[in-house]
Amino acid sequence: MADVYSFSITRDEFNDKLGGGFPSGSFVVIEGGSGGGKSTITQRLTYGFIENKTSVTLVSTQLTTKGFINQMYSLDYPIAPYLLNGTLLYIPVIPLVQAAKSRLDFVERLMSAEELFDKDVIIIDTISSLIKYSANIEKSLDLISFFKKLNGIGKVIILTIEPSQLSEEITSMFRSSCDIYITLKSRPMANEVKRTVVVNKFTGAKGPVGQIIGFRIEPKVGLVVEIASVS
Repeated sequence: MADVYSFSITRDEFNDKLGGGFPSGSFVVIEGGSGGGKSTITQRLTYGFIENKTSVTLVSTQLTTKGFINQMYSLDYPIAPYLLNGTLLYIPVIPLVQAAKSRLDFVERLMSAEELFDKDVIIIDTISSLIKYSANIEKSLDLISFFKKLNGIGKVIILTIEPSQLSEEITSMFRSSCDIYITLKSRPMANEVKRTVVVNKFTGAKGPVGQIIGFRIEPKVGLVVEIASVS
């Protein structure tokens, strides 16, 4: 088991800005509004992990398998070999989310899906879409303690959250329980959108962590870390 799970790739400094990787057993929460870049960040993390020989399960409420593959290749994150050799397990849950209003047992179903949690890193984008109809305080606590047990055997759990989809009380529980808490900000400037990663909490970092990291998304390039971060 790795001490730190690096997501370094040669063409950007994202891993370096975030302490050189996520420590083993980290519970990571990435929070942002609709269109804030949560999926792109998880796609970049996924590609970085698998490039560093770390196995990943990515559960997505956003894209079909075909849509995910197309999106990754449009960012020049070639993932087909990793899907084929099993390093990456991609699970689209769009149909489940669309039918979720009638399903109030979503939290229990998630915890009982053992094959989701075999890999070193488990990413759920977005957890709030998945549990918004079934999460109450008690179930959310159960889910957090379940994730913490997985952290205890070294697995890294990364959740993205759209705060408007959950009550403030439940969102706060995830924030206070995590080891690494990141918010994504975006604001229009002139004819572009300025995006920033804000690191609110980072426990156990092995290297220096930037507090505010500017980034942009470019076709055929992927995530680009801005040299001068905008606060």
